[in-house]
Amino acid sequence: MDKIKERFEEIGLPKATEIKEFLKANADAPMGTYTLDSVSSGMKGMIGLITETSLLDAEEGIRFRGYSIPELREKLPRLEGTTEPLPEGLFYLMLIGKIPTYDEMYEVGSNWTKRAIVPKHVFEVIDALPISTHPMTQFSIAIMAMQTESEFAAAYRNGVNKKDYWVHTFEDSMNLIARLPRVAAYIYRRTYKNNVHIEPNPKLDWAANFAHMLGYGDNDGFKELMRLYMVIHADHEGGNVSAHTTHLVGSALSDPYLAFSAAMNGLAGPLHGLANQEVIRWVLELQEALGGGKPSKQQIEDYINKTINEGKVVPGYGHAVLRKTDPRFTAQMEFAKTHMPNDELVNIVWDVYDVAPNILGNFKKIKNPWPNVDAHSGALLLHYGLKEYDFFTVLFGVSRALGVLSSLVWDRALGMALERPKSVTSDWIKNKIAAQSQAK
Repeated sequence: MDKIKERFEEIGLPKATEIKEFLKANADAPMGTYTLDSVSSGMKGMIGLITETSLLDAEEGIRFRGYSIPELREKLPRLEGTTEPLPEGLFYLMLIGKIPTYDEMYEVGSNWTKRAIVPKHVFEVIDALPISTHPMTQFSIAIMAMQTESEFAAAYRNGVNKKDYWVHTFEDSMNLIARLPRVAAYIYRRTYKNNVHIEPNPKLDWAANFAHMLGYGDNDGFKELMRLYMVIHADHEGGNVSAHTTHLVGSALSDPYLAFSAAMNGLAGPLHGLANQEVIRWVLELQEALGGGKPSKQQIEDYINKTINEGKVVPGYGHAVLRKTDPRFTAQMEFAKTHMPNDELVNIVWDVYDVAPNILGNFKKIKNPWPNVDAHSGALLLHYGLKEYDFFTVLFGVSRALGVLSSLVWDRALGMALERPKSVTSDWIKNKIAAQSQAK
């Protein structure tokens, strides 16, 4: 161990223990409108952003412009002969604020098709990376490589008027959303399919074309899943890591490519988007540990208790805001009951859902024992043969672009300021609490 590291261990670890104990002991101390616990626990519940596109309620779940997920599945336009709404319609709703007509939805898709050509150098940048590079790393780097095309960056360099910032943010956002499926599919085929690529089919809708380029275009069920997946993962109000990062980086007037790439680095964390691959790994480990096949509910209960007793979490359960079953989980369950009711892995996911909340609810530290969106998505993808878990978060990222980039356009239209919250040291907090105690 080098000397700087040794010195930090000597100073930092005892200090960290001291600060943690102090924060816990003074959790209810007022810090202006909020308590010290609110400040030190990730600012959960502290209102600090305005986001137009969606609102998350702890009991009801996510609403996009006031519409719940069941309402979106009912009201958003869909193609004839299909059952799931198109992401193009959701994007229109988030950007414009009203449910689109079929023609308005079609116009969005047609617009993206015209913008979908990815510059050659982007593929060259991806190909320069080791094949073992995590797909999310490749994805983030590819987005950065596309930044050479930024209309906002060019306009700002040429002295654009502030009132027109949103125009160029819109152009970049539309171009980026249009090209993401092509880039993501290229990464998938390069990494897992011997670099054999599939050209886009401009006659298909955005999600179906993505499925086609991934190599699942002959499977209507998978295309339907991609439509649903892209809709339900698109946005989750502004405070989650990927949405907040887009807003934060964008507030510095960084262009949408820079902001969205940063957001994807946040999405890649195991406490955010990477959780979907952790869930399916845990379920498969459960199945293997219990001898394969479909375990009984008692066996699942025992395995969950074993997981907790080993100091581990049950991935896919709990949420920073939600206090009920995530409606996105329910939407996927309904999809599975229609398309794959007898799938063994899917049925294990359902059995975990029957068992886990009762167990987790007995732990005081667990505020929400109910499943979130990640608890189900992997089983659906595996059913259709997409078994490469490390790629799951890239799918999430393609979808999340719809929400965070439409929100970024609104940030520029509203003239949102540079985000710069105040931070203080632990000594400042100690002195403040000591002064409060003395005043009493």
